[in-house]
Amino acid sequence: MQKTNALIIGSSSGIGAELVRRLCHNSHFDVVHAVSRRPDKIEHPKLCTHQLDSVDEVQVENLCKELQAYGQFSLVICCIGVLHADDIAGVVRPEKRLEDVTARQLEYYFKVNTLAPMMWLKHLPMLFSKSVHSQVVFLSARVASIEDNKLGGWYGYRASKAALNMLVKTSQVEYKRRFKNVELICYHPGTVDTGLSKPFQSNVPKEKLFSVDFTVQRLLSHLQTLDFNQAPHFIDWDNQPIPW
Repeated sequence: MQKTNALIIGSSSGIGAELVRRLCHNSHFDVVHAVSRRPDKIEHPKLCTHQLDSVDEVQVENLCKELQAYGQFSLVICCIGVLHADDIAGVVRPEKRLEDVTARQLEYYFKVNTLAPMMWLKHLPMLFSKSVHSQVVFLSARVASIEDNKLGGWYGYRASKAALNMLVKTSQVEYKRRFKNVELICYHPGTVDTGLSKPFQSNVPKEKLFSVDFTVQRLLSHLQTLDFNQAPHFIDWDNQPIPW
């Protein structure tokens, strides 16, 4: 089997770090590239780390140009996402009611959850080969499903992830015309025991709070079963389709 490269975007997250670890031990990949805003602490002979801010399109484009020197990429997984934050953006929390919605918070959600992944969707094609099947995965969420939304709330997170799903679905139409071997996937990992879900875990049944190892293993396993002709896919940790 011809060896290729893998790219993990957002490799400092819990899911991202576990993906890097697993893929470094996967004999299919020559090099695993890890992208993060902060320096990665993981070390492995097959690992190549890159520090950049995915919100900056110039940085994304320049890195993609650099990565061309490594040959084709058959797997890209984007783990970028925010649900809550206490940083330079101020305090960001999922909104429970209309009065909680602010333009500043909506802008932050869309910048991280939608715009940053889209910049990768725009520039990634230079890394793909016409002869190699490639899969590009974006971590999404069940709450991004418009049809499945029965509870309301979480306006910014829902909307920004739903917008990401639309951009992926729209991009697949163009990819099928221009980059025919690329398959796009939106993946709902479930509620995973990471910093992203930490403030909301008290209401999650124990059996529904997944380990990072569990949801990553499920994702990598499901990627082997998807029907390319049905792309794009919106699936959950159990490989069940989610309505867009």
